[in-house]
Amino acid sequence: MTKSGYINAVFRSSRKNEAYFFINDKLLLLDYAPGTSNDKILYGPIFVRHGFPSLDNTKFGSNGIDCAFDTDDNEAFVFYQGLCAKIEYTPHTDKDKIISGSMKIAEMFPFLEGTGFEHGIDAAFRSTLNKEVYLFRGDKYARIDYGTNSLVQIIRDINSGFTCFRDTIFEKGIDAAFASHIPNEAYLFKGDNFVRITFTPGRSDDYIMGGVRSTLDVWKSLQDIIPLKN
Repeated sequence: MTKSGYINAVFRSSRKNEAYFFINDKLLLLDYAPGTSNDKILYGPIFVRHGFPSLDNTKFGSNGIDCAFDTDDNEAFVFYQGLCAKIEYTPHTDKDKIISGSMKIAEMFPFLEGTGFEHGIDAAFRSTLNKEVYLFRGDKYARIDYGTNSLVQIIRDINSGFTCFRDTIFEKGIDAAFASHIPNEAYLFKGDNFVRITFTPGRSDDYIMGGVRSTLDVWKSLQDIIPLKN
């Protein structure tokens, strides 16, 4: 379970090196400056319902977002517990809108019914292959294709598909994740730690760049933000 005040979810923006971070019921937009400590906050933290007005009067706007991933054309899927919605987020404007949802995860992604993932998803990040995404729940992960709305492979243990996480805190679960704008790289968060990895879809030769590190040691813009006190 995500520690209160720490990063719950992230999704990559269509704008280069920008990502939306969600903490409790707040959001902020970061220029995350991949591979450096030159990240900066572009705006926030503000309430999710103010940053994305379309989510006002929804569970997402009231309680926050606990998982998200980007798709195409300024669109993203957002999750809260067993609910899901697809939004158009229109960067740097307040013209966002809900495309579909909110609905139960198993309604949006019927192939997840009976897997445990229909009750909530902890973290997700886009693959570099077609419309594939990695979903994480507890110590398991699923590789899905949101274009064909299907499961790409059987659900596996995190430490069997991502061997670089063996004997780290990440093999037991992940709080938040997002794919970098640098191909085949991703950031994953757990509590007050993070890793930057390189990955290749369908293979297990992923590796951690720089080891498991304290988020606040590297993400300088977050030093006065997390842990966030509501």
